Amino acid sequence: MTATSPPQAVPTVRATQVPPGTAIHATLPGAHFFDAYEVADRHPERPSLQAWLDVAARTPAWTRALMAVRNQAVRLVGLKDLGQLHDGHPPASGRALNDARSYRVGDRVGIFRIRHLSDTEVVMGQDDRHLDVQVSICKRAAAPGAAPTVVLSTVVHIHNLLGHAYMAVVTPFHRVIARDTAQRLAQHG
Repeated sequence: MTATSPPQAVPTVRATQVPPGTAIHATLPGAHFFDAYEVADRHPERPSLQAWLDVAARTPAWTRALMAVRNQAVRLVGLKDLGQLHDGHPPASGRALNDARSYRVGDRVGIFRIRHLSDTEVVMGQDDRHLDVQVSICKRAAAPGAAPTVVLSTVVHIHNLLGHAYMAVVTPFHRVIARDTAQRLAQHG
């Protein structure tokens, strides 16, 4: 008879505040939209960018399909086709796409450019004429008696009426994708 370990509980994602003192928090003034989701960090030793790379490589088919629909629809109003979250772009270092140590600020990762990079936080962004979006993966050390966590934050600055209309349409989808991404950060990141 073999003993098996009990299955690990699925970490709970909870809405939280954009973490104070972080690079993403510094972008909050004037933001029109922001949210943050926190979950237990099962891999606290993994740098923040590596967590993102690991999760983006496993982007679910339903998210890829939503991004494809988004990209087709926005072209009709002259906005950028961003591609996919998991798209590979060679880092300036010329090293491996799946290794966080290959990347520097300014390199492209999926649909974003890296704006801030440390072991504990990566801020990635995408600017367009209608709005600027920034996303952060922030690793937080465990408080006494608690487990380490990872926080996925989004901050959006809207430039015009098209940006407001765009956010009105995408916000419900964003929230579902962000919660799912935070869940996957706990499982794979």
